[in-house]
Parts: sequence; C-alpha cells; structure tokens
Amino acid sequence: MQWIIFMLLLFISSMEMLTQNRWKKQASAGLLENCTGCILCSEDNGCITCHHRLFLLIWRDGIRQYGMCVHTCPPGYFGVRGLEVNRCTKCRSPSCESCFSRDFCMKCKDKFYLYKGQCFRQCPPGTAAEPGTRECQETCEPGPWSEWSACTHESRTCGCKWGVETRVREVPEAAREEGTACPALLETRRCRMKKHCPGGERRAT
Repeated sequence: MQWIIFMLLLFISSMEMLTQNRWKKQASAGLLENCTGCILCSEDNGCITCHHRLFLLIWRDGIRQYGMCVHTCPPGYFGVRGLEVNRCTKCRSPSCESCFSRDFCMKCKDKFYLYKGQCFRQCPPGTAAEPGTRECQETCEPGPWSEWSACTHESRTCGCKWGVETRVREVPEAAREEGTACPALLETRRCRMKKHCPGGERRAT
C-alpha cells in the first residue's frame, strides 16, 4: 500500500515539474520576442538596459510600464544619449509630432501650425499660415511712405523735360532679422523737370 502511495506521489510530482518546465519554455520564448536589443530584460517590464546605440523607449499600458529597445524614437519622442543609457523622451506638447528637445517642436501634427518651436491651431498675430509647410510665416508690415524726392535726371534737378522721383518706406527690425519677404520698399515715378536751370546747372544732393 505504501509503495502505491509512493508511486502516486512520484507521478504527481513528475507531472508538476513537466508542467512548470513547459510554462518556463513558453515564457522564455515570449520574453525573447519582446527583448530584442536588450542587455537586461524583465519578464514583467520588458527591456531595462539596451545595447549601445539603441534607445530605451518606455511606454505605459494602464498602470503597467514596459520598455523596448529601438533604433529610432517614434513620433512624439526625441532621443537623448547618455553615459549609461540612451532614452526616448516624450515631447511635452501632445500636438507635436517630432521635437528637438522636450519643449522645442520641429513638426506639428495635422491641423496645427509650427511657429518658433511651438504648435498652434491658428497662427499668432503678425504671422500667416503656410499650408504647404504647416508653418506660421512672419508677415512684413512696412511703415508709412516717405515724401517724394526731388525730380532728377542723372543727378540733375533741371535742364531736362522728364526725370524720376522716388519714395521709400522702412520695415521693422524684427522682420529684417527673420529674413521675411516684404512688399516693395521703394517706388519711382516719372516727373516733369524745369527745362532751364536758373543761374546755371544745379545737381541733386
């Protein structure tokens, strides 16, 4: 009787070990699939440390945090290289598709326009939306026109029938620094000159 009980216990123990080994193999296979590029990998949290040149991307699924090793960071993230680990860091703005740093966006998602590293649904005052690039371009609003200059022809103010007079307008310093395309800043028009120069020819100053 004791021998039968012993054999029965041995059989149950063998079945438990067989089941555990099978589960461990399945878990290891699944773990290896999710640990590509990892140096250290956790069954519950995925990659913890990546091979050199790869970035560690950490994403959340509810309360669970999971790590992956990637060659390039996905949209909405930017890569930060460190001494111990390279990380994918999320852009701060949810409307940013790719960023240079946490607070400086380089490309915005659809329906948003980029202006000085930020994403806007509508371009700020003084700028205009460029649909092709999805950026806000500075608009150039020149100041008022100056008075028309003296009527001249080859630097002379008299002695000819027709001459030319000009006027100019200035643009704000900010627009010049941005290299913004501005409307015409100089205008010319024909004008009548005095045919005779009283007291001799006078040149324009």
